[in-house]
Amino acid sequence: MTTTHLLYLHGFRSSPQSTKARLFSAHVQDKHPHVTWWCPQLPPSPREAVAQLIQGTADWPRTSMAVVGSSLGGFYATWVAEQTGCKAVLLNPAVHPARDLQNHIGELTSWHDPDEHFFFKPEYVTELQALTLNSLRQPQNYFAVIAKGDEVLDWREMTARYTGARIKLLEGGDHALSDFESHLGEILDFLQLARASGQ
Repeated sequence: MTTTHLLYLHGFRSSPQSTKARLFSAHVQDKHPHVTWWCPQLPPSPREAVAQLIQGTADWPRTSMAVVGSSLGGFYATWVAEQTGCKAVLLNPAVHPARDLQNHIGELTSWHDPDEHFFFKPEYVTELQALTLNSLRQPQNYFAVIAKGDEVLDWREMTARYTGARIKLLEGGDHALSDFESHLGEILDFLQLARASGQ
């Protein structure tokens, strides 16, 4: 099934201005201009974030939509994929964000705009716990790119979480997947983005 609608979800403290999001957006606009692309700025509240995603994709066709998520966005992408049955690509996905983000409660800044401040509240940890899923219903719908060199998340936890899924395990790399462009071809093959007739 080709993908006609594509959702991209950025990571914690990140934004649609991340390098990966901009590379992906540029490729879709250039090669697949008729594919619906949405990369929203996610609010700090996980409950509000998923509400935004539910509302924004309410009229998307479930059989031809897909989601890509990086880090915390990978956690949200998994939640979306489990709700809709769609394909999901995960880039160093957060597996236990409720545990890991307890140490980040307080005022924070955005990576791409240090002047932009937001507050990560204690109740957001509870909201993350409520979104945590125990297993994947259709692991074949997932493709995870995981770097052993991730300095933020444990690659062992990531690979264990996505047992049964297609996994590309990188021997080195980093959390940001600085070599993301070199993996884009495989990701696009998995997503099968729709092309205009005649292409």
